[in-house]
Amino acid sequence: MSHIQRSWLEQAGYEVVTTIDEPSARKQIKKTGFDLILSDVRLPEGNGIRLLEWLCKNNMATPFVVMTEYASYADAVNAIKLGAEDYLPKPVHRERLLDLAHSLLNTPSVIRGEKRIFKRVSPQARETERLVRLVAPFDMSVLIFGPSGSGKESIAQSIHQQSDRNGKPFVAVNCGGIPDGLIASEFFGHVKGAFTGADMERKGCFDAAQGGTLFLDEVGNMPLNLQKLLLRVLQERVYQPLGSQKLIKTDVRIIAATNEDMQKLIKEGHFREDLYHRLNEFDLYQPPLCECKEDILPLASFFREQYAGDLRRECEGFTPEAEQMMLDYAWSGNVREMSNRIKRAVLVCNQKLITVTDLGLDTGKPLETTATLRKNTRETLQASKLRKEEEKRQMLVQTLEKTGYNITRTAELLGVSRPSVYALMQKYGLK
Repeated sequence: MSHIQRSWLEQAGYEVVTTIDEPSARKQIKKTGFDLILSDVRLPEGNGIRLLEWLCKNNMATPFVVMTEYASYADAVNAIKLGAEDYLPKPVHRERLLDLAHSLLNTPSVIRGEKRIFKRVSPQARETERLVRLVAPFDMSVLIFGPSGSGKESIAQSIHQQSDRNGKPFVAVNCGGIPDGLIASEFFGHVKGAFTGADMERKGCFDAAQGGTLFLDEVGNMPLNLQKLLLRVLQERVYQPLGSQKLIKTDVRIIAATNEDMQKLIKEGHFREDLYHRLNEFDLYQPPLCECKEDILPLASFFREQYAGDLRRECEGFTPEAEQMMLDYAWSGNVREMSNRIKRAVLVCNQKLITVTDLGLDTGKPLETTATLRKNTRETLQASKLRKEEEKRQMLVQTLEKTGYNITRTAELLGVSRPSVYALMQKYGLK
C-alpha cells in the first residue's frame, strides 16, 4: 500500500498498519487481528495471491482486497475464487477505496469529540453518512437541511475531512449573527480607510478559508444584500474587499446549512432562487435525534464518559428509569440539548448512576408529537425573526444618529445603497 492510500484511510478515521512484503505481512497478521487486508499482487518478496492462500489454509476469514497495477483477468478470477472480497486495479481512486473500506467494515456514522469518536448506528444517520462519503471527494456545493442542534456543522466538517481540501482551513460563519453594517467586511474584508473606524486592513472569511471550506450556517437568515454579493462570488470566483479596487481570486468550497423552509423563503422574496440553486448542488438531511432512537442511549453514554473525565467525576452509568426517560423524551434541542443535559447531570450527580432528577428533564411534560414540535419550531422561528428585525432597526437608528442623519455616510457604514437606507427608514417608520 502506498503512503497516499494510507493517508486516505487514516483521514477517514481508520488505523492503518503497513508492511513491505509477504513474510512480514504474515508476522503482523499473526501478531495483530485486522479487520481488513489490502495487498498488491506483486510484492518485493512473495505475492498477494500466496498471502491469500495462506490465510485460507489457516482458516483466517479476514476480508481481503487485492490491488495491483499489473491487473490481469486471471489474477482477478483466482483471487475471487480464493475468497477475496474485491479486486482493485491501479491507479486506485480515493473514492473507490474508501467506499469499499466503508462497505466491508460496515463503518457507521460518527460524531467526533475532542479526543473520542462516537459511532452512530441508526439507519437514518448511517444513510446521511453514506451520502457524505459519496459527495465529499467532489467539489460540489452542499446544502444541509435539519433542525437546530442536530449536528449540521459536524456533517459539514466530515465532508471537509473526507475531501481533498482536508488539511486546509475550515471556516464556519453564522449568517444570522452578523450586523448589517459589517456584512461586506466580515465576508470580503476591507482596506484601511474603507470607512470610519477602519484603522487597519482586515481579511474576511473568504480569505481565511482560501483553499479550504467555508461553512455558511443559518444561511436562510442571510440578508438580501449579502445574497447578491455571494452570488457574484460563486459565479465569477472573485471578490473585492470593501474600499479596494482589486479583484481577488477565490478557491473555496461552499457548504451551507439551514433549519428554514427555503422554498417558502423564496416565495416570500426573502431568499434569491438563483443563489439557492448555486448552494444546493447536492442536498443532505440531518435527522433530529427523536428519529434516531438507536443512537440515544449510546450517545448518552458517550457524553457521560466524556464529561466524567473532563469534570473529574465518578459517574459510571444511568439508572434504568433515567434510560427510559431519555428514550421517551422528545429531545427538541437534539444532540446539542443532550450534550448539555448530560454535562449537567454528571456535575450534579452524587452517586455512581445518573438519575432522572440529575438529568433535569421535565418528567411531567407529555412527549411532544411531530405536529406540536413543528408548531413550536414555527413559533420559535417567528420570535427569532421579530427579534432580529428589532436589532436591525436599532442598528439603523444608532447609525443615523451617529452620522447626524447623513444618508450617504449611513449607507457607507451599513454597506448598503442610499435607496436601501431610505427604504429601511420607511419600513421602520423613521423620518
